[in-house]
Amino acid sequence: MNLRAIDIGITPEPGADSIGIVGMPVWMWAANPDEHTVGPITASASAGGITVTATAKLHQITWDMGDGATVKCPTAGTPYKSAYGNTKSPDCGHVYEKSSSKQTGGKYTVTATSDWVITWEGAGQTGTIRLNGLTRTVAIAVGEAQVLVQ
Repeated sequence: MNLRAIDIGITPEPGADSIGIVGMPVWMWAANPDEHTVGPITASASAGGITVTATAKLHQITWDMGDGATVKCPTAGTPYKSAYGNTKSPDCGHVYEKSSSKQTGGKYTVTATSDWVITWEGAGQTGTIRLNGLTRTVAIAVGEAQVLVQ
């Protein structure tokens, strides 16, 4: 089935010229989702006159946000578009309360861990297998906006 960790979609985007702001919504999602990263995918194998069929589906993505927070998302998330402005993600988001300036490299390391459920049937039997721990990471910068009103 070649199940893989998701490609991370996140705003603010990783990169030297991108920075998020404390208190602004962060959106997380599976970028370029396909059957190998979010499913469902079905495969069969036969041997000795017995065929076993298995179907794998993404159960959830657990996001370690690098600031001590963990976000569990039961979906692949919604990709951010600039038209959404500063609204919160409808299904997978976070808000940083502190700058990443004191983190290693001045960025938060965000880790997305994919958890799968695989159901199978064959030879009059059925079962469920959990596959956890497929991970991918990115680093994002989060800064503070200082405003002076006179």
